Amino acid sequence: MSTRLDKILDTTRATIAVAKARVPLAELERKASLHQPRGWAAVLRRRSLSEPAIIAEIKKASPTKGLIREDFDVAWLASRYQDGGAAALSVLTDEPYFQGSLRNLEIASAATNLPCLRKDFTVDEYQILEARAHCADAILLIAAALTSAELKRFAVAAHEQSLDVLVEVHTANELDVVLDTLGNNGADAIGVNNRDLKTFEVRMETSLELVDRIPPNVVRVAESGIATSEDIDRLRTAGFHAFLIGESLMRHPAPGAALSALLAGSKVVR
Repeated sequence: MSTRLDKILDTTRATIAVAKARVPLAELERKASLHQPRGWAAVLRRRSLSEPAIIAEIKKASPTKGLIREDFDVAWLASRYQDGGAAALSVLTDEPYFQGSLRNLEIASAATNLPCLRKDFTVDEYQILEARAHCADAILLIAAALTSAELKRFAVAAHEQSLDVLVEVHTANELDVVLDTLGNNGADAIGVNNRDLKTFEVRMETSLELVDRIPPNVVRVAESGIATSEDIDRLRTAGFHAFLIGESLMRHPAPGAALSALLAGSKVVR
């Protein structure tokens, strides 16, 4: 039985086929050479030494929640996030399901000096070169969407482009596969997504159960369901370095101010 993720991946592959026919690799390589990646994971680790490292997400919609923010000025959102204390950005580039675009990635990257993650469903090396060509500094690999061979191949391809790799897991089994496949050096960051891919239920305990198994040399990222300073403190105490926050900020009229208030309310000191 086909799942929602399967449908998204099928759509992504079709989108890539169209992109390959429209923009040849040589053109992507030319554009990619113009962008010098800014060390997304290193920025997160440095920030985490003094305060929670927030990855602020620019996301207009989602397949489960529909439209999240109607007033969607990417440059304004990115600059407000920077002013609010974000360490890095995550920019949705999937168009059919999240109303994102590669153009949004370029705009966010140009509007701030914050390193940017291309948030998408990576299923082809073409997307990795495409990410750097559109000013990304890191890519996302979703363990549930990839084979072990693909995980390894895509991580190598990203590092060849000087892009950092965030590998996302949802379960202990997925984390086992990632660690067995990539060891301690293939992923620059491992993100634990608290949202169950089958039920879409969000459990903060998922992050808490897995954090100690993530190697200390990897940036530990908690994802989904983080909405309060108390959430951040609980996860930071457990050992997370960075926190990907999207929907709660996107729904706020002043997302930069909301982010600043979250950071101001954090009580955990390292």
